[in-house]
Amino acid sequence: MNHIQIQSVLIAALGGEGGGVLADWLVTCARNFGLSVQATSVPGVAQRTGATSYYVEWSRQAVPAGHAAPNFALSPVPARVDVVIASESLEAARMMERGFVTPDRTCLISSTSRVYTTVEKMHMEDGRFDDERIRTLAKTLARQSVLMDMDALTQQHKTVVSAVMFGALCGAGVLPWPVEICEASIEASGKGVKASLAGFHAARNLAGATGQGEAVKNIEVLADGAAAFEALVSLGAARCQDYQDEKYAQAYRQRVMQAAPESMANALVAKAWSEAARHLALWMCYEDVIRVADLKTRPERFERVRNEAQAGADEVVHVTEHFKPGVEEVASVLPYAWGQKLLAWAVKHKKDKLHVGMHIRSTSLWGYLVLRFMANMRPMRRSSLRFKQEHTAMDAWWSALQALTPKSASMGLALAGLPQVLKGYGETQKRGHENYERIWNECVAPVLDAPLQLEQAADILNQAVKAALADPEGHLNRAAKAHPIKWFDKVPV
Repeated sequence: MNHIQIQSVLIAALGGEGGGVLADWLVTCARNFGLSVQATSVPGVAQRTGATSYYVEWSRQAVPAGHAAPNFALSPVPARVDVVIASESLEAARMMERGFVTPDRTCLISSTSRVYTTVEKMHMEDGRFDDERIRTLAKTLARQSVLMDMDALTQQHKTVVSAVMFGALCGAGVLPWPVEICEASIEASGKGVKASLAGFHAARNLAGATGQGEAVKNIEVLADGAAAFEALVSLGAARCQDYQDEKYAQAYRQRVMQAAPESMANALVAKAWSEAARHLALWMCYEDVIRVADLKTRPERFERVRNEAQAGADEVVHVTEHFKPGVEEVASVLPYAWGQKLLAWAVKHKKDKLHVGMHIRSTSLWGYLVLRFMANMRPMRRSSLRFKQEHTAMDAWWSALQALTPKSASMGLALAGLPQVLKGYGETQKRGHENYERIWNECVAPVLDAPLQLEQAADILNQAVKAALADPEGHLNRAAKAHPIKWFDKVPV
């Protein structure tokens, strides 16, 4: 008998995404098609810090009776994998980095969606990995590539990503059996069959192959620019509503949609307004004691703490919150006039650096009620000192965006990223405000007065933002104390 050829598929998924279900479907299909098959797995964690990989091998033809089954590998070997499928863009990058994707052999199928890592979220600057670089590498390193937003398909059809991944495999023409066998394996699972089949066929159609065994070209299915921008705005509006109310969300949406250009054909302009919309939503939802108290008393937070502590149903979990409010934080939530008076009094009597340490047990009745009282001050936020200060600066920034972006997309993009320096709570927040005003006065205000050499100004602004983000302790501001800095009381133009 001739040597039996082996086909291999490496599945890269996050914990809890159903990579094991997809592997089981492939095993079922191979057996129903009369092929020898083996599947192994490397378990990960149900968090973004780790991944789970599944490796499946099957014979390309049925093993004749009386002949031994082929020897399957227990783990993938670099440069020897036929198909790599990833549920998330960075997982595909990891597979490429490890050498499993090669131009002479591998078909790479990946989602273009992202689930951000802990490191990306913690980065002071925009710590997101460059998705464009991943897509370029996929087209270069793989013999064939199929890139699509699997998360969007999953949400659209209310299914699981494993069904969408299965459909992409089938549509890419890399499976030796017909689509009917794939459908039968999904139906045999007996769970969420209708939704799984809907997601399966949607991905199969997008992958582009029309029949069994057809090779697919390198394709990339990207969301329409206008649709992607609208989705971004919708997420920002939802965040604003959760932070304040529906009126606040509508104000955000109205501001963004009125300012953004009707045509998003210019890629740099589109990116500038997308970044501006993203940072505006984050800025409008700045952290204050009201927000902190609200987040700390949400039911899902207590549930998460119990899960992290691995507490049983009959076990009591005590949670103690640590606060260290200063005079400025207290003044920030007071009505504007009262807050101004309190700050003036504190400065006069040298109490502006005063902080009070507080330990509040949020799982006790008294502690919970105290935090909920602070959280329920949300309707008062619009009249507070901090709200007026933030929105005064915000209005000036947005006006500058509208004035400068049509003249220079590069300057618009640089200016859109300026609010990155406004981070955190307490002292971190204060340093961010100082950074912002110093950069504004030195890099933005002069350009508004004389909008010349905008490309050079954009480079200078980018460098200033990077320097501020690389200086979390505020050393640069301490070195510049010869020029006193005050947070906005007036529109800085």
